[in-house]
Amino acid sequence: MPRKRKVSNLMGLAVLSTLAAGPAHRYEIAARMRSWGKEHDMGVKWGSLYTVVDNLAKHGYVEVAGSERDGARPERTIYRITESGQAEMNDWTRELLSSPEPEQRRFMAGLSILMVLPPDEVADLLAQRITRLDNTIERTRAELATFEGTLSHLFLVEQDYELAMLEAEAAWARTLHTSLLDGTFPDLQAWRDWHQGIVPPEQITASTEGGTDRSQQRPD
Repeated sequence: MPRKRKVSNLMGLAVLSTLAAGPAHRYEIAARMRSWGKEHDMGVKWGSLYTVVDNLAKHGYVEVAGSERDGARPERTIYRITESGQAEMNDWTRELLSSPEPEQRRFMAGLSILMVLPPDEVADLLAQRITRLDNTIERTRAELATFEGTLSHLFLVEQDYELAMLEAEAAWARTLHTSLLDGTFPDLQAWRDWHQGIVPPEQITASTEGGTDRSQQRPD
């Protein structure tokens, strides 16, 4: 089970991994993260950078290594990762790689209540999603191709994973879309009748582990 961390924002891990490459001030930290694509990999919110760095310093994961001034610009504080910060970074990375953790996914949330929309509309929406997924897959493949022969695959594993997940989702969405079009989706007619104001001959129920039924009800 993932343990509670003093700094739980993934941006904290991004900062630690950036400083592991060498001391830097906040501007350099941001520049490194951008060049390494961390805003994409870890959902970085740049407005939180100062707060995250301060929190890391508060808990002893980073420390001030000095300062510098560039011309008339304000003095910049330079940070470096500490021994405890290195240990936290390593432990956090081990956890992320070894422990699957349920994620809140917007698509899954939509699927859980897709019955509130008519089947034909759901099919149209899935078609739009598939088109967008295909476009993203094409862009991701193109990005990976630009790095072939110039960058070690060690630094591209996360994009390779993203591509595999996108392809898997697109394949699954196509299967669902096809079943709605060819009529093979289970209880499709009952679903249509529901939206036409006809009471289905049977209510589809699912029993929870505790024995409670989750009965479908016609939407208002």
